[in-house]
Amino acid sequence: MSVSDLARRLPGIDELRDRSRAMAMVEAVLSPDRHLRHHAFHAGWGEGAQLASRDNGSGDGYSIVFSAAGAYICGFDHESPMSPYVTDDGEVWPGLLDGVPEVFQHHVVEPAFRDEDGTHAVTVCLWREAGDARWRHGTFDYPNGDTRADGASYLFGLLTDATSAAFTDFAADYYGREIDLDAVRHVFALRPLDEAVVAALNPQVVLADLQEDIRHIGYPR
Repeated sequence: MSVSDLARRLPGIDELRDRSRAMAMVEAVLSPDRHLRHHAFHAGWGEGAQLASRDNGSGDGYSIVFSAAGAYICGFDHESPMSPYVTDDGEVWPGLLDGVPEVFQHHVVEPAFRDEDGTHAVTVCLWREAGDARWRHGTFDYPNGDTRADGASYLFGLLTDATSAAFTDFAADYYGREIDLDAVRHVFALRPLDEAVVAALNPQVVLADLQEDIRHIGYPR
């Protein structure tokens, strides 16, 4: 999947936010240890901004900033030949950030999206201003014409196919246990959690244990 394919397959901003929040909530129930979760959502990341993120613990992941301006996405595949770390100067792949609107330029220089040396770890970038009809991205050539080189499919597949069943399969594989599909469907519908749903996902957790996560994620009560 190229970045152009990704731009066509991603849902609108509101639906993307809902999908991201739901995935974070399911993992919060499955894993009391935040460091073991792939997906997270911070409803109060900045002034008027929310942050959805994925971190696989091996250097791959993404960040999505939601704000009144729209949404800005940056993703990083550490094995991508488009990684700034494969060059001597640590520069972002030519053209990758071309066209980022002024309203999102502060995200391009955001320290949270850079390493301790200031390198912008990004191989995928998209954005969508509020009111825009589609996602947009820079214009660039892929190395050797390989449209999978940026890692877009690997990084964002669960957002383009964010069905309850797809996420249940991911979670079952990652956590190494059977995951209750009906309980995941409940969360993906953003219905308030109850003890039965929590127990179906993780019998070692009760609803009271999740209050901080619910607040942090901004999940409906």
